Amino acid sequence: MEVLQNGFAKFATITKPIEVPLTNGNGTINHLNLITETEDLSNMDPSRAFVNKVKRLIVKVGTAVVTRSDGRLALGRLGALCEQLKDLNLQGYEVILVTSGAVGLGRQRLRYRKLANSSFSDLQKPQGDLDGKACAAVGQSSLMALYDTMFSQLDVTSSQLLVNDGFFRDSGFRKQLSDTITSLLESKVIPIFNENDAVSTRKAPYEDSSGIFWDNDSLAGLLALELKADLLVLLSDVEGLYSGPPSDPNSKLIHTYIKEKHQREVTFGDKSRLGRGGMTAKVNAAVCAAHAGIPVIITSGYATDNIIRVLQGEKIGTVFHRDAHLWKNIKEESAHEMAVAARNSSRRLQALKSEERRKILLAVADALEKNQNMIMLENQADVAVAVAAGYDKSLISRLTLKPEKISSLAKSVRVLADMEEPIGQILKRTELADELVLEKISCPLGVLLIIFESRPDALVQIAALAIRSGNGLLLKGGKEARRSNAVLHKVITSAIPDTVSGKLIGLVTSRDEIPDLLKLDDVIDLVVPRGSNKLVSQIKESTRIPVLGHADGICHVYVDKSANIEMAKQIVRDAKTDYPAACNAMETLLVHKDLCNGGLNELILELQREGVQIYGGPKASAVLNISEASSLHHEYSSLACTIEIVEDVFVAIDHINKHGSAHTECIVTEDSEVAETFLSQVDSAAVFHNASTRFCDGARFGLGAEVGISTSRIHARGPVGVEGLLTKKWYGSGFCF
Repeated sequence: MEVLQNGFAKFATITKPIEVPLTNGNGTINHLNLITETEDLSNMDPSRAFVNKVKRLIVKVGTAVVTRSDGRLALGRLGALCEQLKDLNLQGYEVILVTSGAVGLGRQRLRYRKLANSSFSDLQKPQGDLDGKACAAVGQSSLMALYDTMFSQLDVTSSQLLVNDGFFRDSGFRKQLSDTITSLLESKVIPIFNENDAVSTRKAPYEDSSGIFWDNDSLAGLLALELKADLLVLLSDVEGLYSGPPSDPNSKLIHTYIKEKHQREVTFGDKSRLGRGGMTAKVNAAVCAAHAGIPVIITSGYATDNIIRVLQGEKIGTVFHRDAHLWKNIKEESAHEMAVAARNSSRRLQALKSEERRKILLAVADALEKNQNMIMLENQADVAVAVAAGYDKSLISRLTLKPEKISSLAKSVRVLADMEEPIGQILKRTELADELVLEKISCPLGVLLIIFESRPDALVQIAALAIRSGNGLLLKGGKEARRSNAVLHKVITSAIPDTVSGKLIGLVTSRDEIPDLLKLDDVIDLVVPRGSNKLVSQIKESTRIPVLGHADGICHVYVDKSANIEMAKQIVRDAKTDYPAACNAMETLLVHKDLCNGGLNELILELQREGVQIYGGPKASAVLNISEASSLHHEYSSLACTIEIVEDVFVAIDHINKHGSAHTECIVTEDSEVAETFLSQVDSAAVFHNASTRFCDGARFGLGAEVGISTSRIHARGPVGVEGLLTKKWYGSGFCF
């Protein structure tokens, strides 16, 4: 590791870096909307807290990110990179890009040109290697033309700066470089740097590591010092620095690099498939820059939003920081330790008297109201990020916490507090013999892992249910609600007495911890994933822990021939359009064949007035002359649905049991016998007569709150409240042998 020890001298100690003012044109610092100045650092992992003060950042993208495995440009990744830099530029960040890829692109173009200019006999001769410097000259103009086109489409101006390491020995050049960059950044121009390999004095661009900097990673590190950057982000083709080759299943991602700890432990894999350094070069540059006071994060350039996530303080990639060895939480609490702490706290909670547990919930409700302003402030920061990122209005609506919502949450917590004590209830009592009594008693499950969507109000409901049912809890919320979840977790756990411990409820802040948690079947008793069917399916496939949830929400409404059409129109409209993305929204409308001459058309017009796109099953598509649905087992989660015509209630029942997801179904009919047949024979968690599928909700069921809706046939089914978070045990008392 000689370079790690001595490489800093190559580019960090040649002369004192030029001071660069971090101001805009009118002399004031632009503060940023994505990361607000009101950040409570106690809510953020200390290893990421420094991003709160980032103004100027340098992003270096490597050849492995810029190009695909076949050597062609990865246009999708480049487009995502440019969009992120555009967003940051608009938010007031000063962004500088260092890019690789020119030599690879030039080699591809020269190979084509050589092929086009060759005769058939020329092609039979051995083909020699192309000159690397010629490749660099051709590729540089092509690469910059591509960046210019992409940024122009985003209404952003970029500039090109080609440098050689010898330039930095000239103090005049360094001063002029600083002035030029300051002028460009004041004009909101994104400078793009690359080493000018075409005229470099190196003998071989990929082999000679002499000079002040020796590749684009070290160039990025040098520029970070020279231009006084607040952060350097090195984009790689892997998630960060691993303890061994990333392909090795035993390798672990290192979240925080401690030179004294990791320098001898890390085993590097092969160098970059296309560039000249790979991870070794990145670590060398990162260690040198961090030693000089510039924080560095190595993360994947394959993800479309990792730069944004870094600046939001998410724990992704590997951070290099001069003070990392001083951080208190270098030894991070493992997933296992977090789960064990939650279990131990839950046992102390269960040992309390019923009234003491009730008082904890009342204290939580009071804390929510008392800290409303702080909660609103953090939530507004999350909403601002979501708006800037262009998220759908429906997500932003779910994300937003208004004063009346917080008051409603506090009220729901008090409702739970006033419910009948769920723990220790005698479910059954049997006298087996003289002086021998056996009782079945309700008790908590143990430790719950809840993975939920970007709804901060869900955190409050789930936490309150866990406290009421005596369970330990681990929570992983959506990244869009990071700040909101953190402040709500802090408020709730502060209301839990030390005799129980705030570790009763753990907040998982990184998606990287989820795989480890899913392996803890000896500590975690139940996983409840709330979100897309893709998420639920992935969780079910990744763990041996019981999973409570549903992978699909394919809900049906069957309109019988005896239905009141006006009622049917209202039910169908509500079931489809009230909240199309909800798991209990109608996805398929089944209509009795006798309604084809009247009622069916009214139902279709009602949906079309609401902007619903309609697809047909095999029969309906032929009768109505509409596009046929790709599948009868399809969850649109949008303003779209499938319509099918059926012979009678029995065909409707068969259709639902075959193509549905056992979630929620509804029949609209005035015939009580038909309704009874439907209710008894449809095999779903919730079946309604003349009521919208949207009625399947824990609050509407009077459960106070819900952790989710289960389509399982074991344990809990339908909306899961306190009762679904309990199991049972047996008490025996008397004399028996």
